[in-house]
Amino acid sequence: MKSSLIISTYNWPQALELVLLSALNQTQLPNEIIVADDGSTEDTRDLIDSFKSKFKIPLIHVWHEDDGFRKSVILNKAIAKAQSEYIIQADGDCILHSNYVEDHLQFAHKNTYLFGSRVNIQEAHLNTLFENKQTIFHAFSKGIKKRTRALHIPFLSQFYSASSEFSKKYRGCNTSYFKSDFISVNGYNEDFKGWGREDSELALRFHNFGLQGRRIRYRGIVFHIYHNEKSKSRLEINNDIELQTIANKTVWCKNGIDKYLSEDN
Repeated sequence: MKSSLIISTYNWPQALELVLLSALNQTQLPNEIIVADDGSTEDTRDLIDSFKSKFKIPLIHVWHEDDGFRKSVILNKAIAKAQSEYIIQADGDCILHSNYVEDHLQFAHKNTYLFGSRVNIQEAHLNTLFENKQTIFHAFSKGIKKRTRALHIPFLSQFYSASSEFSKKYRGCNTSYFKSDFISVNGYNEDFKGWGREDSELALRFHNFGLQGRRIRYRGIVFHIYHNEKSKSRLEINNDIELQTIANKTVWCKNGIDKYLSEDN
């Protein structure tokens, strides 16, 4: 099955470099990598260009102008360009476990979306992280917390089954799904502006559409690089959008990916 790895980013090339290095180290490469860039400066473009010759697969940069936090918009634009049937998603501040892509693909199943664990890298470890360009972590590595999330034990993953109920453990920085399902709910809701709720609202519409969510615990792990919290000035508005999705059992968002799709998609 062909897969596209989508990595969202904004003006943090130092972190994106580590994510791309971890993508190079995958036990199974996707068929393409698309960086969804929410308006970064030339430093990010230069970094991506420098990596293109290192990959044996296409590394594609999808960019739009900086007009505030528009993660939903840039992800829709990137996923519209994806040439694969399966989408694996991560953030540009999340270092991928070496089995990340392989783990998601092994659990990919019709009528199901997946989500994995996020291990937090602590602020005190950042200097060491960037100086050493560290991309390998395990449960006993320095600088991380909630270490059990870093355990990669494939045998135990089989005990986590798919559920029709939305899980509060869901994180959009570590998820995967069929592109056809994403299009069926019209992708991310672009009414979301500013940080918050855009990922969980998508998952809720997946459930309203009839999908189940499966947590791939002990596999599909990312290591989240510490950063200061983003502005939550729009959180109340975004929260209201999500509550409407729950109350109305919304499947299709009106302001979504369809505007970027051609007849070939």
